[in-house]
Amino acid sequence: MTAGGRMRSTKLQFQGSQGNLLSARLDLPVDGSPMAYALFAHCFTCTKNLKAVAYISRALTRQRIGVLRFDFTGLGDSEGDFADTNFSSNVGDLVAAARFLEADYAAPRILIGHSLGGAVVLQAAAKIPACRAVATIGAPADPLHANRLLHDHADVIAEKGEAMVTLEGRDFKIKQQFLDDLERPRMAAAIKNLKKALLIFHSPVDQIVGIENAAGIFQAARHPKSFVSLDRADHLLTDSADAEYVGTVTAAWARKYMGRPEAEKAGKPPVDPRVTARIGNTGFRTEIMANGLSLVADEPLAVGGTNTGPTPYDYLTAGLGACTAMTLHMYADRKKWPLEEVVVHLSHAKVHAADCQACESKEGRVDRIEREVTLVGELDESQQQRLLEIADRCPVHRTLISEIMIDTRLKR
Repeated sequence: MTAGGRMRSTKLQFQGSQGNLLSARLDLPVDGSPMAYALFAHCFTCTKNLKAVAYISRALTRQRIGVLRFDFTGLGDSEGDFADTNFSSNVGDLVAAARFLEADYAAPRILIGHSLGGAVVLQAAAKIPACRAVATIGAPADPLHANRLLHDHADVIAEKGEAMVTLEGRDFKIKQQFLDDLERPRMAAAIKNLKKALLIFHSPVDQIVGIENAAGIFQAARHPKSFVSLDRADHLLTDSADAEYVGTVTAAWARKYMGRPEAEKAGKPPVDPRVTARIGNTGFRTEIMANGLSLVADEPLAVGGTNTGPTPYDYLTAGLGACTAMTLHMYADRKKWPLEEVVVHLSHAKVHAADCQACESKEGRVDRIEREVTLVGELDESQQQRLLEIADRCPVHRTLISEIMIDTRLKR
């Protein structure tokens, strides 16, 4: 489970480009059945566990996109010495991750890169044939941009061949080979020959990688290409709302390029037809998968929730409302009545049984659902009354007023 959400998250390892075991997380939708996979490359000296990455993954998994995020060699929980890595080895690690994903799950359709990781995915995309779409977040137009972060140490590195550099409060050994390698990639050519759909995210107030880099990438790329401005966001997307926005927009954009699964094309039901609900150990936000569609349930702020989705009782009454509307539509359609629209308003409350004259129970509280139906169309009085009677015959209505058996068991 990640810090950012309720998705299914599994720890994995695979062999990187230099032979070291790299630490990874595979984030999946709550039912474990993604329609496509994305591969995420984190920022320079960051790790897969950056909060922004977790929030982006959560937004993607809600749209049935699985995400593999990993630590490059020598970073986070991965093996190896960071001092022996460079931009080229990062590209190699990303290609190794794609091959691992393809061998054990399915080849990645989407590559996402943050900061220098954005330059990595642009360079690696040509080596990952299954990739159809690339998204960059605050990416430099050329990896040489990283030299600016190391400018104050360039003379020491040139003289001694290496130097200890403090980045984001952590010390890293940087060797001359790292700087030399930054000059090798031909980024303009890689971007021009990308042959993938490209989505560029960048903040106009990014103090680490200036907005002019986004312009450089956009100008070098061929269509289809898109740019999204991350207004007021910082480079690391420390505001969770910015990270969620990136993930949500990426998921919506990428669906055009993922292709529909064969089972979905054939009209087959999801692998697991059951409704699945999953919650973590903090708050009430719950991820739901129903019929292959992603939903969220939550509770209001007043009771400790984060109010990011309807409550369970909201879903209960919503089910009744939808069933009522569908039933009336089908009945009127069969009768060829001029019903143009049905609007159903519902509210749920717990009331004292003593105040409910129609209730058998006379003690404690009972559930009361108020349903108001609006019928739009040239219907006469008898037709309206008949439809009001039919409202009580919708299947969900009958379920709610009938005896219900709920069989609960522990899955082992």
